[in-house]
Amino acid sequence: MKILVVGGNGTIGGCVASRLKEKHEVIIAGRTSGDVNVDIESTDSIQAMFEKTGKFDTIVSCAGAAKWAAFDTMIEEDFYVGIKSKMMGQINLVRLGQKYLNEGGSFTLTTGILAEDPVYMTTNAAMVNGAIHGFVLAVSQELKNGQRINVVAPGLVENSKDKFGDYFPGHNPVSMHKVANGYIRSVEGKRTGEIIRIYE
Repeated sequence: MKILVVGGNGTIGGCVASRLKEKHEVIIAGRTSGDVNVDIESTDSIQAMFEKTGKFDTIVSCAGAAKWAAFDTMIEEDFYVGIKSKMMGQINLVRLGQKYLNEGGSFTLTTGILAEDPVYMTTNAAMVNGAIHGFVLAVSQELKNGQRINVVAPGLVENSKDKFGDYFPGHNPVSMHKVANGYIRSVEGKRTGEIIRIYE
């Protein structure tokens, strides 16, 4: 398969892209690095990327930012960090990308454990992760041409435990192998509208 991995040089994306390359042709998209550049906060940038790359069998998103801050310090604009990047960025990859996805192709988005088990200072991330779960459940019923969509929701990944572990007291870090398997399950499987939880 020809696969686009958006955010394919990140902590999770790099691992996922490496695993997918074992069996598939992988094109990596990133804001500042990769085979093609894209800013997922810009619909013009997303459209330009697809016009440059052409069609894919699978589109995987491991991209998107959210604001980490205590709720009582946040202003309205802080919430739009996650809304514009992680939420609408990924939604627009699907909205625009459906025209560049081959018949029977699939989308795989990324959220995380914070949708269901939020920790301190993650109001923005928890909010947008939950919204993406709802989006995937709904849009899976409307995609045409046999297209599928799933979302992988990892827990604290082992490659981030040194940086973020203190924010997740008592959480068991998830191995990168298990996380990558969640994406393999979505890409190479046949199910759609699934939230693939990789929590421990």
